[in-house]
Amino acid sequence: MAADEQGTVVPPEHRETARRRFALLVLFAIPGISLASWVTRTPAIRDQLDATTGQMGLVLFGLSIGSMTGVISAATFVRRYGTRRVAAVSMMLMIAGLAVIGLAAFLASAVVAFLGLLLFGLGMGAGEIAVNIDGAEVERLQGRPLLPTLHGTFSLGTVAGALLGIWFTAVDFPVAVHLAGVAGLCATAAVLAVRAVPAGFGQRPPAATRGVLAASRRQREVWRDSRILLIGVVALAIALAEGAANDWLPLLMVDGHGFDPTSGSLVYTGFVAAMTVGRFCGSVVVRRFGRVAVVRASASLGAVGLATVVFVDNPVVAACAVVVWGLGVSLGFPLAISAAGDGGGDATARVSAVATAGYVAFLVGPPLLGFLGDHVGLRDAMIVVLVLVVCALFAAGATRPPAEDDDGVGHASAGTRTG
Repeated sequence: MAADEQGTVVPPEHRETARRRFALLVLFAIPGISLASWVTRTPAIRDQLDATTGQMGLVLFGLSIGSMTGVISAATFVRRYGTRRVAAVSMMLMIAGLAVIGLAAFLASAVVAFLGLLLFGLGMGAGEIAVNIDGAEVERLQGRPLLPTLHGTFSLGTVAGALLGIWFTAVDFPVAVHLAGVAGLCATAAVLAVRAVPAGFGQRPPAATRGVLAASRRQREVWRDSRILLIGVVALAIALAEGAANDWLPLLMVDGHGFDPTSGSLVYTGFVAAMTVGRFCGSVVVRRFGRVAVVRASASLGAVGLATVVFVDNPVVAACAVVVWGLGVSLGFPLAISAAGDGGGDATARVSAVATAGYVAFLVGPPLLGFLGDHVGLRDAMIVVLVLVVCALFAAGATRPPAEDDDGVGHASAGTRTG
């Protein structure tokens, strides 16, 4: 056994859990850095492809196809191969997709860009499910909240990737070299990190993974649990509120509140910063007040922020409300994942089901809001999001751990290892 700096003997299993936790922090940051890196270079990529807005929309459709395929298929692959293999392959697909997007800019090929985004979305969608399943297990093992911090690392990676992308844009740095460099660094980090994730976790016996019908039956069985259904409502609503801001907030502030484009982007930066702060503070807040209270407070803040943006005409007040919106949606999704992992039985199935509901809402909801916004305006379209966040407020009680102390502060249950 090794000893820490105070001379206390640290059991090997604790050291392994600490390494696994650090690896997950890295594996959450990589998608954030990668996503922001190509998003910030989208205008330059469009110019090099010489694509119209409509053509660029078709290129971006590759990301949607890949992401949805990855999210929907991830649970089946985790059951067959375990979280380590799925995370490793998914990260490499995503990173390869990033490099291919850079190559597409160099070749001025819309077809190559479509394929790159397809790979990127496929890897990111499947990888996000796998690392959330593993994160829920580490949270259980260490007996304290972890998923808010992991999701905060994703947000921090997004900020870092965006700042780097903005700087490269300002100096007119070649897109292909930028994305290839980020891909190389992320690939190195992923290879080193994934070694700390134990092999076999989440894997089920071959007989349990056989056939599409069997997988479909397992998912239906999970959703028959009313607690999981309500947790899924929380994940879906909060993920939609986050996705709506990521896709539409700058335009919402420009068209709905009269901001200029630069100011609209700065308001969005405030949203992302608020989410990042909320997630990094989340673990401490949950330990102090309990998961249910935090989910209720988060949904309440999100609802207040959204309602203010939708119904108040004062631009300054609306901009301040965006920060409240960001704080409100920062914790609901990771805490829903935590709640799904509580208890015995097949935690992998529960976590993957709730995570899938959240990511489907995150990916599919914002385009539907755009379609609705074409008819009623973006501000009024956000009323749909507001209603769902209010529903999450009433469903928050389902996130209560199966066993709680008398003080009402939830702790991770012993659970049953699914690997």
